[in-house]
Amino acid sequence: MLARRVARSRWICLLLAGLTAVGLLAATAGATRSATPAADCQPFAKTPCLLPFPNNLFTVRDRTAPTGLRVHMPASAMPMNTKGQRISVADYDRNDGFSPGSAAIVHVPGLDNARAFQRTGAVGLLDMSQAFAKRQPIVILDEQTGRRQLIWSELDANATSPQSTDLLIHPGKNFTDGHTYVVALRNLHNASGRTIAAPSWFAKLRDGRALPAAERSQSGRYARIFNTLSRAGIARSSLYEAWDFTIASRQNLTSRLLAIRNDAFAQLGDHNLADGKVQGRAPAYTITGTGTLTPQLQKVEGTFTVPCYLVTCGASATTGFHYSSRKPDALPTQISGNLATAPFECIIPSSAGNPLPARLSLYGHGLLGSHTEVEASNVEAMAVEHNMVFCATDWWGLASGDTPFDAGASGNLSVFETVVDRLQQGVVNTLYLGRLMINNAGFASNPAFTTAGHPAIDTSNLFYDGNSQGGIEGGMTTAVAPDFRRATLGVSGMNYGNVLVQRSTDFAPFAKILQGSYPDQSLYPVILDVIQQLWDRGDPDGYAQQMTSNPLPDTPSHTVLMQIAYGDHQVSMYAAAVEARTIGASVHGPALDLGTNRARDRNLFYGVPVIARYPFAGSA
Repeated sequence: MLARRVARSRWICLLLAGLTAVGLLAATAGATRSATPAADCQPFAKTPCLLPFPNNLFTVRDRTAPTGLRVHMPASAMPMNTKGQRISVADYDRNDGFSPGSAAIVHVPGLDNARAFQRTGAVGLLDMSQAFAKRQPIVILDEQTGRRQLIWSELDANATSPQSTDLLIHPGKNFTDGHTYVVALRNLHNASGRTIAAPSWFAKLRDGRALPAAERSQSGRYARIFNTLSRAGIARSSLYEAWDFTIASRQNLTSRLLAIRNDAFAQLGDHNLADGKVQGRAPAYTITGTGTLTPQLQKVEGTFTVPCYLVTCGASATTGFHYSSRKPDALPTQISGNLATAPFECIIPSSAGNPLPARLSLYGHGLLGSHTEVEASNVEAMAVEHNMVFCATDWWGLASGDTPFDAGASGNLSVFETVVDRLQQGVVNTLYLGRLMINNAGFASNPAFTTAGHPAIDTSNLFYDGNSQGGIEGGMTTAVAPDFRRATLGVSGMNYGNVLVQRSTDFAPFAKILQGSYPDQSLYPVILDVIQQLWDRGDPDGYAQQMTSNPLPDTPSHTVLMQIAYGDHQVSMYAAAVEARTIGASVHGPALDLGTNRARDRNLFYGVPVIARYPFAGSA
């Protein structure tokens, strides 16, 4: 825990330095609030509108897309920063659907305060079983199966006025890739208990009245929506509002990372990553130094070379993927000769090779940290106590070198895709380090990893261990990992935009920039939901359904141990519970001592199977 606090203090100092360097602290200090919240907009009105979101209203037909749809965001409704820059729709419109972790967001005048939320009886975070109650006023249905989805809802806790308070509806388990979902709001009540009348645009559709020209194209879509609701026993007359949205396909979510992974390993001579066999060459590397950490631990430092698919490579580079085509489903390509040089550090216990070779594990560092976190006291203790060698590299995209650019991207979200592209390149860097560790022609052949002429490391298996951001990004890395089958994700979670950042003390410096640059407070949760549509490519949220027993193409299955900290103020345990349900993990029971003030979260792991007996071999 101390190591995490020290690391956090370090990155906050780096962030503040970065903010000063790019002038954002001064730029945001005098920002003003928007007088008219954009949440007051209504679809089909003259004012451009992003709500409700996500929404198939913002799609067009595309036979080339796996879902048959292509996202088509309303450019004139995209949030604008104080410099007059709207968020660009270009990269969003490459998607064939929306995020599997999307929060359904809508502004309901009257349902904008705690009393109204209580009077409505909306399903909340502390008892998600109410999502299936017969008269539950907030329902999400899978259009294909007709089944209700596990959800929880809340009002935006960061809003400061009713006019800027949105209703957020979260999945308790991620929505299924490629499926279409219908959101239904019915019998909503204001603080005095009165039923809230439907907005006029929806009332016309619901009641079969004459539609204005702008709405006529929605007749067929809403016929399907109303049919789905009717089959589920939801009376059309009771509806306040309804809409649908389609989740992006597995291909669209994961194809970029899989493409660069496959190409990078093919360059080593390994063309079959699902067979569990290490084939081909080891990545090129250079050892730059060795030293003594403690009487029981040595360290080895160096660099290794990775094919780079960014336009410009480096620890503080600021460009995204290189593409050879402008087609929406185009995949990243490597500019000829473009290579990345990534750092590494390994810690080696004195017990390695005395007499047994040490087991090997990658280590994932925390937010805006670096590979040197492998020297944290908890990692060193595990290395010594369990005869393990840990090696780490930097998580490009959210490493210390990215701090200034990430700060700037918070003020101009049109460049946010660069952060996401770098995260994916960072995963390939990590996988290459893993291959260097497990290939007998890699570290195992170097004198720094031998003892008295004998191998100090056991290359028969590789593992993964990461904490905080390393636990989060480690989930995505696990989903695409060819060389390790077992991973420990410490204080883990997923879905940065919709769940993690608004519940994290780590977000405060970024929130200052975001709120200063995009002053319409009613759009904060919408902005975060919007950028999650891109973030999924570099967040386990886009990979969780394939992380364990339902692996991605050319990828082995994996077993995951999630270690969750109750009440963690940096990585929300509620995000971890959603991840557990999505990856198919089981939970040790009882998870909490309900005789304490933890009893309020007695349903934290609702829907997660309890482990019946030990030993237990599955994900947990």
